Amino acid sequence: MDSSQEDPIGGDSEQEARGGTARELAVGRVLGLDVGSRRIGVAVSDPLGITAQGLETLQRTTKRRDFEQLQRVIQEYDVREIVVGLPLRMSGEEGIQSDKMLVFAEELRKRFRLPVHLWDERLTSVEANRLLRETDLSIEKRGKAVDRMAAVLILQGWMERRRAVGR
Repeated sequence: MDSSQEDPIGGDSEQEARGGTARELAVGRVLGLDVGSRRIGVAVSDPLGITAQGLETLQRTTKRRDFEQLQRVIQEYDVREIVVGLPLRMSGEEGIQSDKMLVFAEELRKRFRLPVHLWDERLTSVEANRLLRETDLSIEKRGKAVDRMAAVLILQGWMERRRAVGR
């Protein structure tokens, strides 16, 4: 795993400490988040962790409200793991936004007591915009769908990587 895809939060040792291997405990839905200053794009996996589907984008207001909204999604979909997009610079270096996501990911882990993984989100919004331009959506509707699509791309990329390395 290259350094841009490292998983500094959550991992196999934590899962094994709870009495199972990563493969045994990975059954269940995974939540993917594209966190921005105004919105949180949300995606959820199917129960087998093969495909990602976008959910309604959350409008951010306060941290408390953000976590309440995420709590509802986690309960409704019986989420077992969370993947948060990590905004790296094009060079692969971490910056101010990356630091904010590291803090946010740690808050998620503590609040929901679930494994939280970070995934390089470079170019996911660009790719989301490109994919949405190919649809017949209006510019306004495309703008609203970008965060959701970016969350789908983050989650799908993470799940594909996990399958590829045999976790």
